[in-house]
This record gives sequence, C-alpha cells and structure tokens, in this order.
Amino acid sequence: MNREEIKKILPHRDPMLLLDEVNREGEFACGKYLVKGDEWFLKGHFPDAPVTPGVILCEIMAQSACILLQDALQDGTLPMYTGLNNVKFKSPVRPGDLFETRCRIKRAMPPFYFAEGTGTVGDRVCLQAEFSFAIVPQK
Repeated sequence: MNREEIKKILPHRDPMLLLDEVNREGEFACGKYLVKGDEWFLKGHFPDAPVTPGVILCEIMAQSACILLQDALQDGTLPMYTGLNNVKFKSPVRPGDLFETRCRIKRAMPPFYFAEGTGTVGDRVCLQAEFSFAIVPQK
C-alpha cells in the first residue's frame, strides 16, 4: 500500500502520517519509512547529530500494526495507543536510513488489541516492542 491507500485506513495525516508504504504478509504488517533528514522531529534532536526520536520509531511501528486492524477501524473510530511494554532501542535511526517494521497482533479482545514488532535498518535491529491499542469512537 502506498500513502494514499494507507490514508483510506488510518486517520493520520501530515506531518504525523509516518509510513511511506506498508504491506500485509500473512499475519504480519511490514512498513517502510525513509528518514529524509528534513523532518520536523529531527530539527532539535539533535542539531549537529540528527537521530530519529524513539517515540517516533514507536509511532511508525504502531501505524504499521494498525493496518492489521483495517476491519475493526470503521468510520468514526480511531486507533489509540494504550500501552508500550518491553521497549528496547538497540541502534539509532538517522537521516538516509530506511526504517522497516514487522508487526503482528498477538491477541485481540475488542476493542483492545495487543501487538509486537521489530524495527530494522537493513539487517540491524533498531527497536523491539510490545504495544496495545483501543479502537475508540471519534469525538
């Protein structure tokens, strides 16, 4: 899926839509985001040595996983983060890096969904995490 197709599922828009593409591979969602270097979140993190903030990496991973919730995300609902667990930042992600995610839903108890994922640059693991969402009415 490209960005326009992703927008049909996710409510996120620029500058918070942080996926360039995402694809379903069986039970997994595999997302990609190229860190260009001019992103708003790099301007002060850090001026002379830009590094993608960990919370942004977690958001990219969550957006990837939400593609798996396509059937649960109806008009008038939003996917909201409810938790992050066992988050490990293993290697920095810098401008020019292609950050790739691989996520799956481990358990569903609607409206709650529990996921896990890994974020990599090439074969270098940068992030591992477990996280959860609730599908809530948009107000």
